[in-house]
Amino acid sequence: MAEGHERSYQLGSSSDDSYLEKMHVEPIYEAFRCPLTKKIMYDPVTIENGQTFEREAIENWFKECQDSGRRPFCPITLKELNSTDLNPSIALRSTIGEWTKRNEAAHLDITSRALTPGNSESDILQALEYIIRFCLKNRSNKLAVRNAELIPQIADMLKNSSKKVRCKALETLRMVAEYNSDTKEAVAAGDTIRTIVKFLPHEHSQEREEAIYLLYELSKFETLCEKIGGVNGAILLLVGISSNHSENISCVERAEKTLENLEKCENNVRQMAENGRLKPLLTLLLEGPTETQISMAAYLGELVLSNDVKVFVAQTAGHALINIMTSGTMQAREAALKALNQISSHDASAKILIEAGILPPVVTDLFRVGVNQLPMRLKEVSATVLANIVASGADFEAIPVGPKQETLISEDIVHNLLHLSSNTGPAIECKLLQILVGLTSSPATVPNIVSAIKSSGAMVSLIQFIEAPQRDIRAASLRILYNISSYMGQELAEALQGTAGQLGSLIKVILENDGISEEQASAVGLLASLPERDSYLTRRLLNEGFFDIVISRVIKIRRGATRGNRFFTLYLEGLVGILSRLTYILQNAPEIINLAREYNLAAVFTDLLQMNGLDKVQTLSAMALENLSEQSKHLTVIPEIKESGICYSIFPCFSNQPEVTGLCRVHHGICSIRESFCLLECKAVDKLVACLDHTNEKVVEAALAALCTLLEDGVDIDQGVFVLFEAEGIKPILEVLIQNRTEILRQRSVWAVERILRTDEIAYQVSGDQSVGTALVDAFRHADYRTKQIAERALKHVDKLPNFSSVFLKDGLKK
Repeated sequence: MAEGHERSYQLGSSSDDSYLEKMHVEPIYEAFRCPLTKKIMYDPVTIENGQTFEREAIENWFKECQDSGRRPFCPITLKELNSTDLNPSIALRSTIGEWTKRNEAAHLDITSRALTPGNSESDILQALEYIIRFCLKNRSNKLAVRNAELIPQIADMLKNSSKKVRCKALETLRMVAEYNSDTKEAVAAGDTIRTIVKFLPHEHSQEREEAIYLLYELSKFETLCEKIGGVNGAILLLVGISSNHSENISCVERAEKTLENLEKCENNVRQMAENGRLKPLLTLLLEGPTETQISMAAYLGELVLSNDVKVFVAQTAGHALINIMTSGTMQAREAALKALNQISSHDASAKILIEAGILPPVVTDLFRVGVNQLPMRLKEVSATVLANIVASGADFEAIPVGPKQETLISEDIVHNLLHLSSNTGPAIECKLLQILVGLTSSPATVPNIVSAIKSSGAMVSLIQFIEAPQRDIRAASLRILYNISSYMGQELAEALQGTAGQLGSLIKVILENDGISEEQASAVGLLASLPERDSYLTRRLLNEGFFDIVISRVIKIRRGATRGNRFFTLYLEGLVGILSRLTYILQNAPEIINLAREYNLAAVFTDLLQMNGLDKVQTLSAMALENLSEQSKHLTVIPEIKESGICYSIFPCFSNQPEVTGLCRVHHGICSIRESFCLLECKAVDKLVACLDHTNEKVVEAALAALCTLLEDGVDIDQGVFVLFEAEGIKPILEVLIQNRTEILRQRSVWAVERILRTDEIAYQVSGDQSVGTALVDAFRHADYRTKQIAERALKHVDKLPNFSSVFLKDGLKK
């Protein structure tokens, strides 16, 4: 075991002696033995009276005499000696040496015959133990073992079925290889190293430990480092062991030292980097000669790194790579750019590179023309790096990238990006568009980009990319257009409806398949973001048969027939937004009303209102229900009451007015979910009331607006209040007023509360709620003029103001 690695050879141990006794070819002469140790002498010396001893033994004898206070005496004759001088017995030493060589040669021959698979385990173990002791006795003996061609035989024992034999063979090979480069080469010959590596993942810890120690010994010889690293899996296994906290500490230390030795070979350094051990590669990148630095940077750009490693590399070598990119040769710049491309693809590491100063040189390389300009293939890499950096979401308004303190969102810089994107090849066009995607994705930077697009007239160019044959370019351009649509909605709508056919291309992208791609999600989102009251655009989409597809896809999603992915939310929000366009042009449009009936839009949007977690879908659905509900009072069917004839006109007291049942109590007609879009019939009131507690103000605003249609002029307001009361909606509306979360909510809640307080019983109950009164007073004091007037009327309902006022309101003022 490894605990015996530092063993020292003790002359004449009993196990060794018994084995040697069996192997002696020539007898041991008594004169060869030391009288004190009874062992064969290696350095015989003669004392004053002519007796011969092993030097070490007689020196110890004399020391014991001195320590005991006695005069030195001969251990054989027991007579005192006048002198302790020792005279080397050269002749005897020579004779013993020749005898030893003859016997050792014979011993090695016998040991060679013992190291065969057919021999017993004990014979093989004794032979291996003899070799270990033979090597420990004298380092030159290692060469004798090599010359006797025992090393291949020992290596063959690594394949023995006995665990003990395999462990002893590993120990023996290490002992033979120790302190001698020639024997190291002999041990590493053939496929021995491959066999040793196979022990590294072995379940037996003893064998694994011996194998690691042997590899450590071999790795001390630089010539073998590449060979060890060349064995498939060797470095990966060593890296795993060195980082395994549950592993035997000696194994971890030896594995670590082995890896440190293997770092002398660049190929090994690359392998280590590939397996997560980046430090050696980064050391060469930072401290190596120029050629090595370029080589390491180039390899770094080829690696697939985890996000944590990207951060580590950015922290360690970010500055160095940026320096190489700005001051090196074209080859060096290419290597550095590719490495930076790899590192910048994670947000955290990209921000570290920004702090290291990557933005100015990358922007310069991208726009530079003439001398020192990058070839187009490297400009593509620069654009990719910049796209990665932009995607990190840093504060680009505060980071200068040019000599005049320009930033990425400065008009000149954006103009250059737009110009370059329209005058290069598809590969770099895509990257440049992705930069613009990043800049338009942030609320802080998108206004500047929109301004630059307007001033440069680049809208047409961006729209033309919708028809590009490359999917990545289409997806990026659609994302940009979607991001800017809330700022340039009308311009986009007009441009898309031009004669170039971009609207048809946009629809074609959406209809491409039934899946949900980023490209489709952006296209749907773009259409949904265009002005919803643009009836011309809506009718164009209607003529294309587009709404049939939209309604079918929404229904499929609700039925679970469409698989969701990371673009699902944007895609569904877009579909719902597009579908809701129909509800904005219902006024005086019988054909649109018929279409809404055909699609049963009231039921669809009521169902979508229940999609918790998708705030925008709920908001759009509530807004659509508001639009539909506003038409209910016009679409409800008022039954005709037949006249009772001339008798009724003459004697009305003798005829009763016929009673009509089944009428909607709010609209006083025959309502249905499909025909008149009535909120009561489609069971939407409870769901809208539930939305009043939503944390998203936009959802609350839309839900409250839809509920207000039950209180507007043209319907039975008292019954509308009663419907809200039954749905437990009065208290949530009052809470919205009290919380005063947004100005829009205050305006709508004040309007609704004023209508609700027209019911005396509710007004009486509310009059005792001080928080409601305070909220109304606050609105009366601080709201806009129209809301102040409504708040004044509400305060009169609860007797907070007297019933005379200089302000007169027209009945029926709405939110």
